[in-house]
Amino acid sequence: MRQPALTEQQLFHQFMESLRELPGVVAGPQDPRYAVGERMLDAGIELVIANKPVVLLIETRKAVFPRDVQQMLWRLREPAREGRTGQGEGTSLPLLIAGAISPGAKELLRNERIGYYDSGGSLYLPVPGAYIDIDKPAPKALAKSIPSLFTQRRAQVLHTLLTYHQTWFGVTKLAELAMVSPATTWQVLTGLERLDWLAVRGKGPGKQRRLREPTSLLDAWSRHLTAIGPPTLRRYFVPGSKGAALATRIGLGFHSHGVDYAISHEAAAQHYAPFLSSIAQVRVRVLIGTNADTAIGNLDARVVNEGANLVIIDTSSPGELLFRERVDGLWFASPIHVYLDLLAGEGRAKEMADHFRKQRVGF
Repeated sequence: MRQPALTEQQLFHQFMESLRELPGVVAGPQDPRYAVGERMLDAGIELVIANKPVVLLIETRKAVFPRDVQQMLWRLREPAREGRTGQGEGTSLPLLIAGAISPGAKELLRNERIGYYDSGGSLYLPVPGAYIDIDKPAPKALAKSIPSLFTQRRAQVLHTLLTYHQTWFGVTKLAELAMVSPATTWQVLTGLERLDWLAVRGKGPGKQRRLREPTSLLDAWSRHLTAIGPPTLRRYFVPGSKGAALATRIGLGFHSHGVDYAISHEAAAQHYAPFLSSIAQVRVRVLIGTNADTAIGNLDARVVNEGANLVIIDTSSPGELLFRERVDGLWFASPIHVYLDLLAGEGRAKEMADHFRKQRVGF
């Protein structure tokens, strides 16, 4: 059963418990609606850390991303400059408490020396004479706070942005290239904007976006695929051919039966950016259909558990073959797909992925 998100009261209670577990920290009672000058904060807490008084001036949010931090910086800093009205003395430290704080937002908060706490238990308090930094895995609330960017159709938008990472797009044009609806495209762009990975210009119907952080996006996609594990593969042995000759034979076989395919993994990487002296296996993205099974059968391929030289990655949509390239009569997967597929490979595939990303992807 899905666990409900913590309420603000529960989150504060968890935060206070975390403070009291720290050595050398004495936490006073929580003061709701804490006043600083004419400002009312969400809460204030007086602490003693390493025998020094500290006042935490607290703002709360459900989820925080880089763009949110940039918009909140003045609001977070100003109370600490003014100091608290009423009783209590000591260093004033702004602190952001949220159900989820993205890695990029945490980095910005650290750079500005603003404390934070999230429901996963991560805590950062840069106080004079003490430095408290507890880094824990991101809470599930972070994944739920934006649409899953890596599902099939949404991933097609990411693929398009990475392939044309220097191009400005309106929603309609991007949707056409990605072969998805404008609504899906808008959802993905909204999620990427919150992560501050897009540059934006214009307003209204003329608003355009360009991918500003292709490295961050590709890294995040790589982590997602690593977390969910490799796709289901079909393994075959095709007698009589190997290396480039095998790739050509497979490609011609699929073409003669009208099968949409794209050679990927080592065979494609070797084509784009040579790295290995020889290729023992050809992995192919293949659009599922009866023609594909017929083409494989006509190659005299037999199913094997070990020693495969043909591996099929079944794809259910033409969108999973986006931006493939035809060279010398063969279809090769796009460089983005080749890199991501290599990460799921065995042997020297990951080493080849690093080389391929530097030489062909470029970010």
